[in-house]
This record gives sequence, C-alpha cells and structure tokens, in this order.
Amino acid sequence: MDAFFASVEQRDHPELRGKPVAVGGSSERGVVAAASYEARKFGVRSAMPSSIAARKCPDLIFVRPRFDAYKAVSNQIRDIFFEYTDLVEPLSLDEAYLDVTHNKKNMPSATLIAREIKKRIKETTGLTASAGISINKFLAKTASDVNKPDGLFLIAPEDAEAYVERLAIEKFFGIGKVTAEKMFKMGIRNGQDLKRYAEADLVVRFGKAGRYYYRIARAIDDREVNPNRIRKSLGAENTFEKDLTELEEIRKELVDITKTLTMRMERSNTKGKTLTLKVKFHDFQQITRSKTITKWIENEKQITALYEELLTMFDTSTVKIRLLGLSLSNLNHEMEEPVSYQLTLDF
Repeated sequence: MDAFFASVEQRDHPELRGKPVAVGGSSERGVVAAASYEARKFGVRSAMPSSIAARKCPDLIFVRPRFDAYKAVSNQIRDIFFEYTDLVEPLSLDEAYLDVTHNKKNMPSATLIAREIKKRIKETTGLTASAGISINKFLAKTASDVNKPDGLFLIAPEDAEAYVERLAIEKFFGIGKVTAEKMFKMGIRNGQDLKRYAEADLVVRFGKAGRYYYRIARAIDDREVNPNRIRKSLGAENTFEKDLTELEEIRKELVDITKTLTMRMERSNTKGKTLTLKVKFHDFQQITRSKTITKWIENEKQITALYEELLTMFDTSTVKIRLLGLSLSNLNHEMEEPVSYQLTLDF
C-alpha cells in the first residue's frame, strides 16, 4: 500500500488531502510512523524523529495513529487477496507476498492479476497500491518499489539477472544503510560489483547474510510464500518525553512496559524463553541485553526478575535514556530448532 497510514487519514479527513501529513507523535520525542507523499517531498520519512521531520517541513501536520482503522482496511485488502490465492504471506498491515502460480481464477498472467487486484483495492478502499511482479520474493519486492505510488512493475524471468546487475546496492531489499556503507568501501556499488565476490568471501565479511547476498546478486531466492509465517518475537517499548537518568525512573517505566508486554502475551497466548532488554540513549546509540532460561516466561513476576538482572549488565548511573523496550523470543509456537542451554556443573 502507498503511504498506508497517512493515506487512510487523508481518505477519512478530506481537509488533509494534498497536504504534508505525518502519522505519529508531534512532540520532541515522537517518531513518524508514516508520511504522506506530500511530506516525503521535504525528506520526511517513517522512523524519523518528529522534531527533525518538523524542521524539514514546517507545515507538516501530525496525526495520531488509529491502528484499529488501519487494521480494518488491512482486513479488507486481505480478503481481496484471498479471492485470487490462498498463498498469502503478510509482512505487515500494508504489505504481503502472493504466490499466483496456480490462482483461483485461472488467470494466465501474474501482471493481469496484479492490475486487477490494484483496481479492486481502489474500488473497495479508495486507496492506491503498488505491485511488483517477478519470479521470486526478492525480485517482486524490488519491483514493488519502482513506480510508487500507484505503481506496477514487472521483472520478467529473462531480464532478472541483468536487472539485478544494474541495481544500486542501496536498493537491494535486505541491505540496510550500515551494510551498504560497508559495501561501498569494498567497491560494491551495484549488483554486478557484488557478483564479483565469491560466496566464501561474503560469508567472511558479513556472516550468514553473505550467503543471501551471494544468491540475490544472481537473482536467486528460493524462499516460498508461506501463509503460516510464525511470529519470532513479541515486544513493547516506549520513547520518553524527557531522558531517564535515575535507576528508579528506569524501573518505573519498565513496570509499565512489562504490563503492556504481558497483556499482549495473554491476548496471543504466547510465552517464550528469552527476554531482551532494549535501551536507546540520548545520542541514539542503542544496546540490547538478553537472557534465556529453561522455563517458559509467562508472567510479570518472571519478566521483572529477568529485566532486573539485565539492568545490572550496564552502568545506569551516568546514562540518559530516551527509549526502553522489552521483547520475548524463542516463543512457544515457533517451528524452530530447540534452544540449547549450557549446563552448570558442581565441582
């Protein structure tokens, strides 16, 4: 979907149409969750601090998010997808992969299906969507970003490898800003440059992700569209109006975050074996500390005991904290290999 949250707000509030809109908090510590295309012309982007967004676009209009409204529209769109295929893998409220190799309407062309789905979404919701069509997930995702908004782009099988060779490395899905900078220093500017590196060299430099980079440089991505994709983690976090500088302030905020996390665990019938504490400092430096136990983590008391232990892993006496978060992983419904634990032996 195109600027999904912001587009829903502009649809529901005509006075916002044609104006730069940011969904998110407008305070000094707020963050932009979504920006309309009018706002993007000024350089406003999602995940940008609201204070920076306001400086980039003085006329920016901030709107508080309405997640219930976005979820309702998302469900409408999902229903449309299922008219064509049951192989739908949601990535978020506004994005999904569809495998239409064998589709319910027996349409011979994925491009025709994408065009029809875009039309149905527009008729049903009043919103525009962009579609990417190709032979695998990586290429389809790449294609979906080419002609936004209201775009449709095909990377045909015979063009796939040549297209990737020309693609700028920062446009590769799965290569973030930090990794792109590292690749620039290696002389890698596009897919053709990346293709010159052996798989072993990429693994040495980038770990397991190197195997992925090696394959996508050759337009290879064998991941199937998985309609039963399982959640890997569950979390809650909070950004503060003023930096936290006292341990008691930190503990107080973690109590509230724990309550939110516990509520989400109960709603989704989720428990896990790893708790992660996320801390972002006033200078945007970020650390995480994790603890894995053999028993299920399933209540506030357990979470509190674990985050108290994690707090001892860094010095809280001289810090200024702008964000705290807690997340649970190694969940009870993950279809993954069992977690290994180190035994403690008494000598």
